[in-house]
Amino acid sequence: MADTKYFLAFDCGATSGRGVLARFSPEGFSMEEVYRFPSEMVRKEGRMQWDVLAMHRHFVACLKELGKRGVHLESIGIDTWGVDFGHVGPDGELLGLPRCYRDPYTNGIPEKVFETIPRQQLYARTGIQIMNFNTIFQLYAQTKARDESLKKASSILFMPDLLSYLLTGKQVCEYTDASTSGMMDQTTRQFNKPLLEELGVRTDMLLPIVPSGTVVGFLKPEIAKETGLGPVPVVAVAGHDTASAIAAVPASDEHFAYLSSGTWSLMGIEVPAPIINEASARENFTNEGGIEGTTRFLKNITGMWLLEQCRVVWKAAGKDYSYAQLVEMALSEKDFPGRIDPDDPRFAAPENMLEEILRSAQDDKGVILNEVKNLTDAQVVSCIYHSLADKYASVMKRLQDFAPFTIDKLHIIGGGSANNLMNQWTANAIGLPVVAGPTEATAIGNVMIQAQAAGMVADRWEMRTMIAKAFAVKTFYPEN
Repeated sequence: MADTKYFLAFDCGATSGRGVLARFSPEGFSMEEVYRFPSEMVRKEGRMQWDVLAMHRHFVACLKELGKRGVHLESIGIDTWGVDFGHVGPDGELLGLPRCYRDPYTNGIPEKVFETIPRQQLYARTGIQIMNFNTIFQLYAQTKARDESLKKASSILFMPDLLSYLLTGKQVCEYTDASTSGMMDQTTRQFNKPLLEELGVRTDMLLPIVPSGTVVGFLKPEIAKETGLGPVPVVAVAGHDTASAIAAVPASDEHFAYLSSGTWSLMGIEVPAPIINEASARENFTNEGGIEGTTRFLKNITGMWLLEQCRVVWKAAGKDYSYAQLVEMALSEKDFPGRIDPDDPRFAAPENMLEEILRSAQDDKGVILNEVKNLTDAQVVSCIYHSLADKYASVMKRLQDFAPFTIDKLHIIGGGSANNLMNQWTANAIGLPVVAGPTEATAIGNVMIQAQAAGMVADRWEMRTMIAKAFAVKTFYPEN
C-alpha cells in the first residue's frame, strides 16, 4: 500500500537485541519482531568486552531478511545501553572491542578521580549520578593504564553511534547517550572539556553532540547492495534505550513517574530542566537527556538482573524455571520477610548470584535468614520481588519531594511490565496506581523518533497519544 510506511528499530539490551519492524498505515500503527540475536559479551585477555562485530553481522542478516520480503524501509534507528564506547583509529578502523560496563577495571576509580575533583563538585558540574562504570571513570582508568586503543584513537563512539558507524561509515555523537557519560555540561549540552583536561583525559577524540532525530547517513553501498534494500537512511534516535523507552510512555500529561523495567530498573520523572542540588547529589539521582530538550531525572536500580542471574545458577543445577513458575513461587511465599538491598555492590557482577542473595537476605531485625534455616528457591524469588518493590517505594518517596508537580501514577514499561504480580506488589508498596505497558516501549520510542524525523508526528505528546491508542495497558491499584 502506497500510504504504508515501514521503520526498523534495532533495540539492543545487555543480554539480547531485536530487529523490530514498525508499520504505519491508514489502519493504524503496529510492531513486529522480525529478528532476535544475543548481545554478545566476551571475555578476552582478562577483559569483559562487547562483540560489536557479531552484533553488526546480525544487523546485516536482519536487513537481508527484510530485503527478501521486499520491505521498503523509510529509515533505521539503533538504541542500546549507555556509557560504553569503542575507539576508532585515524584510518576509520575499530581499535579492538568496547569494554563492558560490568568489567571491574573501574573498581576504585571514582575515589581516585575525587582526589582531583571532589565528588560534590563532579556532580555539580555534570548532574550525573556517581556509578563506577560511568564513561568518565572508564576513560580515566584507560588513561592511567596507558591503554593502547585510547592512545591511538582519533574518536570514540558510544555503542549506538558505533553500530550506526558500522552500517553507514559516518560518525556522530547523539545527545541522550552522551548525556549518560558523566562528561557533559548540562547547560551547553556539549562535553565539558575543561573538566576532562583537569583529569588528564584527552578531549580531541570527542565529537560534537547532535540532537536525537539527526540523520547519520545511509547504508554503505556494499550493505545496501548485499541486503537489497538500497540506500536506507540511518537516524540517530534517542540512542540510550531508556530515553527511547520514556518517549513511548502512554501518558496524557506530565503528572507521572516512570519505571523502565528490565535488567536495570530506571525510575524517574520527565522534567524541563536538570535538578542539581545538595539533596539530589546526596541521593545520587541523575540527570540524563530526553527527547525535545527534556531531562530524565532518575535513579538507577538493579532490576531483573538479580532474578536472571539466579535463573542461570538454577538452570545449571537442572532447574529451568519458567517465568510463570517464578511468579507462582513468589506467590507461595508472599509473606516471606527476607529482604536485600538490590543496589548492594555485591550483586553487580557476582560469580554466583544465588549464593550472594543467600548470604544477604535478612529480616527486619537484621537476622541473616539462611543462617537460621536454608532458604527455598521460592523464598529467594519472593525476596527479590519484595525487595525491588520496597526499593521502588523508597525512590518514589524521594521523587515526590523533587518533582515540580504532583505524581499521580507510575507507568511501568519494558519487559518487566508483563509481570502482573510484580506490578501489583509495586502498586501496594508505593500507594499509587501502576499503569503497565507497553512491554516493547524502547522499540516503540525508537521508531516514533524516526517517524518524527520523517515529519509524520509533531511531538512527544502526539507520539504518546498514538501509542495509547495502539497498545493495551493494564492498571493496578494499591491493595491492603
